[in-house]
Amino acid sequence: MYQFTYGGKNGETFQLAEAKDLVVVRTEGDLPLDELTLSTQSRDVVPSLLPIAAFPEANVTVYRAIAAGEKSATAMRNAARRCLAKEDGVRFAGRALKDPVTGSIVVYTENIYLQFKPDLPKTACEAIIKKYKLTVKEDLGITPNSYFIGTPAGTGLGVFELAQKLLALPEVEACHPELVRERNFKFVHPMQWHLRETQVNGVTISQHANVEAAWALSRGAGTTIAILDDGVDTSHPEFEGKVVAPRDTVTNSDDAKPKHPSERHGTACAGVACASGKGKASGVAPDAKLMPIRLGSIGSISEAKAFKWAADNGADIISCSWGPEDGAWWNNKDPLHTRHARLPDSAKAAIDYAVEKGRGGKGCVITWAAGNGNEDVKFDEYASYPKVVAVAACNDTGRRSVYSDFGEAVWCCFPSNDFFEPKLNPTRPKTPGIWTTDRTGKHGYNGGGINAEHLVGDRDGQYTATFGGTSSSCPGVAGTVALMLAANPALTWEQVKTILRNSCDRIDEVQGAYGANGHSPLYGYGRLNAEKAVQNALAAGQPKSDAPAFKVNGLAHFNKTANAPLANDVAIGPPTAGERLLGLQVSLEPFHPDLHVSCKLMVKNMGETAAATNGAVAKTVNKRRSVVGISISLSGSLASDFSVKYAVKLKGKAAWVAAKDGDWAGSGDAKKGATVEGVRVWIPAI
Repeated sequence: MYQFTYGGKNGETFQLAEAKDLVVVRTEGDLPLDELTLSTQSRDVVPSLLPIAAFPEANVTVYRAIAAGEKSATAMRNAARRCLAKEDGVRFAGRALKDPVTGSIVVYTENIYLQFKPDLPKTACEAIIKKYKLTVKEDLGITPNSYFIGTPAGTGLGVFELAQKLLALPEVEACHPELVRERNFKFVHPMQWHLRETQVNGVTISQHANVEAAWALSRGAGTTIAILDDGVDTSHPEFEGKVVAPRDTVTNSDDAKPKHPSERHGTACAGVACASGKGKASGVAPDAKLMPIRLGSIGSISEAKAFKWAADNGADIISCSWGPEDGAWWNNKDPLHTRHARLPDSAKAAIDYAVEKGRGGKGCVITWAAGNGNEDVKFDEYASYPKVVAVAACNDTGRRSVYSDFGEAVWCCFPSNDFFEPKLNPTRPKTPGIWTTDRTGKHGYNGGGINAEHLVGDRDGQYTATFGGTSSSCPGVAGTVALMLAANPALTWEQVKTILRNSCDRIDEVQGAYGANGHSPLYGYGRLNAEKAVQNALAAGQPKSDAPAFKVNGLAHFNKTANAPLANDVAIGPPTAGERLLGLQVSLEPFHPDLHVSCKLMVKNMGETAAATNGAVAKTVNKRRSVVGISISLSGSLASDFSVKYAVKLKGKAAWVAAKDGDWAGSGDAKKGATVEGVRVWIPAI
């Protein structure tokens, strides 16, 4: 077993096992092994090697050795290592490792991420590096003393022991080998129904994110979205004149275009976020700039370099539609569903850098695809990291896409594709997916041709109609954030995240399982409404003297009528005779980070409930109990400029009983009072 530690000295230590039937081969160029000029001995071995994983940015392929005759798979693996290592076109032929629980393949390099304590002098860092005969490949700069280190040639698997030895030094905060896993894109499978109500194949689709309406307020001008992915076809007509600071953190060049036939994912993501709309596709933020950044596989040091490049070169938003390997969404017994995919210290430090240093200290907003495994996102430390926005997928009928990950870490959802699976999703999707830009030519999702028109894209092969997964949802939210920051550039990343929470429409109320805080494990705080998000961003930027006219909305929950919409200064209840109030949700429109509304209820013989703020539910746990009073109050720096009023209809009383600003309407005493049958809330104009 080989050990490594994520999280520094007090972090968690993991083990990897040698895969005795696997061999890792790195070639000199981008030619596959079977196209190299090989010796007779190697040619005899190659037919027994089955490719099972690829890391094209590093020209690395992992092969499984197949037993041949009396030779076992391990014997064939060893023979392949010996003979291939002698070939001129092969740089490396070595052992592969695997997760002992899930069997996932892990490729190690002879490189290390080394992070010293921030106050350690550079000279002391250099002395330790020299003592252990290490080489600085890059001073990463994501913390004051973080380095990408090369170990002596031939270190091999000794890199694990060396990293643990360095981690034990008092001067070192974090250290681990560069461990690479296959990056799993959050892609599953007019047509831009996610932007506005439209018709596809004669069917009206209305489950959109209200993007077109938001364009009347903002189109994203003056903002930059970084797409961290497998490269972007920057010559695509939809990106003409909008590409800034392109970067390939694998080759350390400024050419962010795809380098291998399989690289097409980033082009589609970029289109969802910010395609210009000059041709046949518009992004959510058509006037935003695009910063394409090509990065390597999960765990590679290029991850860290990509976030730093984005932050240092003016990115406002960073969109990540990739992550660790998902379990099969249709197989609830797949062990990958509960495998804990850890966030390497190198990647964590780089994300922290972007959030703390980006946008002049206001922080880059990072959106992340929740995942496509129909599993709890908590097991993915990338998407569930609190400093990012985890985005789930909802479909063209306003429900969860069957593959979309779920859990407490999901912040919001955005429209994407779906699949028909009778046991999990009995409703057939109305659309093939999301229409967006495609890598031009035969290597795109859509190869073009007359048969492609309207089925998989366009006949020129520049657009695809079948993009989807949380891969598509994530850049949709990134584009919405660009609209918000164009409207109000002063927002911090934390304010943006809060505004997103308060700019969602609750969908699928029955199955959504929204909690008392307004959060659903399936949809987060709901499906993002782009127009509402921009309105709220604008409101947050207005000075107190120009504060907007606020209105109250929400829901009143009764014992028979579960959800009665609550509108400003409109009396609700009782919806039918004999009903009584059980719960109350109140929120303000537009949302403003400096003004909050809270409500609480007085329950007979039980006392008052906890205060519920900004759309959360205040309710009685025991539905047999009667609510005898309500109290609503404002808080925040704008609270002194406004007043909230409310009234209740009490059982047996003709007149409504009114109160304001935190006083009790009805009874404030749990031992007495009449049952509340109706409610009315409003904020008077100033």
